Amino acid sequence: MQLQVLYEDNHLLAVNKPAGYLSQGDETGDVTVMDLAKEYIKLRYDKPGEVFLGSIHRLDRPVSGVILFARTSKALSRMTQVFRDRKVTKTYWAIVAEQPSPIEGRLTGYIYKDAKKNLSKLLPKANSNRHQGAKEAVLDYKLLGRIGTNVLLEVRPLTGRPHQIRVQLAQQLDCPIRGDLKYGFRQPNEDGNINLHSRSLEFLHPVKKEQVKIKAEPPRDDQIWQLFRSIE
Repeated sequence: MQLQVLYEDNHLLAVNKPAGYLSQGDETGDVTVMDLAKEYIKLRYDKPGEVFLGSIHRLDRPVSGVILFARTSKALSRMTQVFRDRKVTKTYWAIVAEQPSPIEGRLTGYIYKDAKKNLSKLLPKANSNRHQGAKEAVLDYKLLGRIGTNVLLEVRPLTGRPHQIRVQLAQQLDCPIRGDLKYGFRQPNEDGNINLHSRSLEFLHPVKKEQVKIKAEPPRDDQIWQLFRSIE
């Protein structure tokens, strides 16, 4: 597969993750985006032996878009802290089948992950202290466009909880993401993926101290995404 590189320097590498690929290895042993990125570096720079590449954050397997890796241990340590301190502006696009009401706003809840089922659950604030591990989840959303029953939302998560966007849109806004059977959409997409895309990341470079914004185009082979190709 031809990997689309979005940003590259001596410290960082960002690529446009295809939907359906793991961010990094799990028990399946399937090829991951990290595997492809390492192979890219190895070939581009003719590097012998094992290539160092650090995982800074992850995207769910059925999600596409910007994913960032560290090419040095120093960059990995610093960028991990940047994410932990919430100094990264993360923008996602999501296609749903219902227009939200209101058309923009902020969602706040408490999420805990059921690891056995690989499922995140949303709790009302009153019950958040009753479940160990429940953490606050906050995101902003707004309507970008609508074509028929396809509604495009821009989502900016202010926290980074497992499956946060998926569960909050579905349960708090009653707008499950297209294809996302796990969180209540009625039918799967043909390819088994969902219409959630990591549109951009913006942050202060950990070494150069320059502002960086990395943007990824949605999948070109997905007809639903192509309905909104004119939106910036």
